[in-house]
Amino acid sequence: MMAPPSDYRILVPRDWFRVDLTQERWRGQLKTFVDREAAGGSASAETRRSIWTTLRNTAEVGVAQGALEFFLKTESPQDSAYPASLLVSLLPTPPGLAPDVTELAGTLARRRGPESQITTGELPAGDMVRAVTDTTADFHVRMPGGVGYLVLAFSVPLSGTEGPMGDLCDAIAYSLRWV
Repeated sequence: MMAPPSDYRILVPRDWFRVDLTQERWRGQLKTFVDREAAGGSASAETRRSIWTTLRNTAEVGVAQGALEFFLKTESPQDSAYPASLLVSLLPTPPGLAPDVTELAGTLARRRGPESQITTGELPAGDMVRAVTDTTADFHVRMPGGVGYLVLAFSVPLSGTEGPMGDLCDAIAYSLRWV
């Protein structure tokens, strides 16, 4: 059995805004993103508050469930819609107790229902389960040593998972490497 990794690396385009959820200052970083994006757009104050609230709530729930990083990308400069995002989370288990990908795929299929397309496969970083809807793509990548999964949860509310933004999500997931 391989030793558990000490860290991971993923390649995310430079124009995606990174929020480090392991630091106490993540709310300020998130607010900076919302303010910066609102400065150049025509979003109303109510829309900005709604986006801020949604992103903050997503980050808070993520932090409570092991999220490490939150990446954000406004898909269209003139648009006031919610940005595309990537939430990176660690789902640790005691060594050797992480479910295999087939078992996890079955669990996700039952939990998510018929609106999600669940597949198993392999990334350069290891075995994975991919769960896709029209606007989300989640990659559950099994960590070496059977110590859990790293989850890359993409949301692309404007362009959807079919097309260039979906292809970019796949490319980011395929860039994952263990350190």
